Amino acid sequence: MGETVLFIGIDYSGAETARSRLPGLQVYAAGPDGIPRRQKPPPTSAASKAINWSRSEVAQWLTGLALEGTRFIAGIDHNFSFPDSYFARYDLRDWPQFLADFVQHWPTDQDGVHVDSVRDGSLAKRAGSSPGTRIGASNEFRLCERWTSSAKSVFQFDVQGQVAKSSHAGIPWLKRIRDEAGEHIHFWPFDGWAPAPGKSLIAEIYPSVLRRRFKAEDRSPDEHDAYSVARWLAQSDADGILERYFSPPLTTAERAVADREGWILGVT
Repeated sequence: MGETVLFIGIDYSGAETARSRLPGLQVYAAGPDGIPRRQKPPPTSAASKAINWSRSEVAQWLTGLALEGTRFIAGIDHNFSFPDSYFARYDLRDWPQFLADFVQHWPTDQDGVHVDSVRDGSLAKRAGSSPGTRIGASNEFRLCERWTSSAKSVFQFDVQGQVAKSSHAGIPWLKRIRDEAGEHIHFWPFDGWAPAPGKSLIAEIYPSVLRRRFKAEDRSPDEHDAYSVARWLAQSDADGILERYFSPPLTTAERAVADREGWILGVT
């Protein structure tokens, strides 16, 4: 990733709605000097002094960077896909089909939609449809999660350190970025395990395995998670070791599963 201009860490949040400004949603970016700095949302006429991001703004920002030709690698703290058992249960072949199917049942990128309003069925009652019917069990894990000591299932809601809510809120935005940025973005590993030359890259990341490498100083836990991701990406690139993380030691059969389930960058 030698031509990368920005190394971006995003600590995600599935709270409230897609356009709510969330203190738990933090963005840090490191430039060529390798020093991560907290990013504020781009100023708009409606919110020129906003200090917190919304999920819609994060997606628009990443899309805009890609379309204007700013090369970046971004690590986002939520699941990009679901366990292979989910694919089998709902007869899904690959990640693009998963995305298209998911947004029909979890339209959490729509105005006023909460993850919880999909979960409890209140959205389905209002919409006269069946959102939220694509579900799973809390003991279902992806291969990459079984390779870690603490990662939780994407279906395990309402527990400390859950990734379920942020994933169910964030996945529709991945589809939007993919649809709008097109060939300017490489979603790893779904678009290939080797980063595509000339493209920006977005990958799933797990800050819990990185945060203790760096002193928190005066940062909040959410800020420090985003900082740690950005710094690890920049430092690994500068040390010439980032490329190795794009090729975890998987068998052919394991890689075929991970082509659908995705992988956490840095888990080897």
